[in-house]
Amino acid sequence: MDNSAEQILEQELIARITNSDLLMKIFEKAQHLELDHYYIGAGCIVQTVWNQLTNRDMNYGIEDIDIVYFNGMDLSIEAEDEVIQTGKDIFSDIPYKIDIKNQARVHLWYGDKFGFEIEPYQSVEDGICSWPTTATSLGVRLEKNNIWKVYAPFGLSDLFNLTVRANKRLITEQIFMKKANKWKSKWPELIVHSWST
Repeated sequence: MDNSAEQILEQELIARITNSDLLMKIFEKAQHLELDHYYIGAGCIVQTVWNQLTNRDMNYGIEDIDIVYFNGMDLSIEAEDEVIQTGKDIFSDIPYKIDIKNQARVHLWYGDKFGFEIEPYQSVEDGICSWPTTATSLGVRLEKNNIWKVYAPFGLSDLFNLTVRANKRLITEQIFMKKANKWKSKWPELIVHSWST
């Protein structure tokens, strides 16, 4: 897809985000985390777009809010927990679980959770590039000058075409199919590509 088409989709994404009271509240509150480089990622944004495209309630199917950042200078669980606790205070009136993760630490716990080791991420964008599908490899933030920053390494066409396609950089077929089947049960309009395509 050429840059002009991708820019149109990016503008459409921002329009759909700003149409959601929940997302706008989250983006505005996230600025108070005082993180230099972070994104609100994947699920809540993708599912809000899916809901608008399929004429569902804007917040249908949203289970949590993912916020990712990168602090390679302090990999301690204590430093990450400090950000998490700050987030609990800032987002105390948001009726969803707020999941805040330092992408610089993911390799320290990934093997225990998913059964195989990974190399350390080099940036928050590197982490997003490994997320399980092309549509959900997506991070957005609203900067303090009210400029939107969108990071979508696979573009936005799969998102707007309701297409679920595996990003095979990290996940297994089993993990992909579990996620895809869960989403398909909630959004039957989704077009799920097989692992082999």
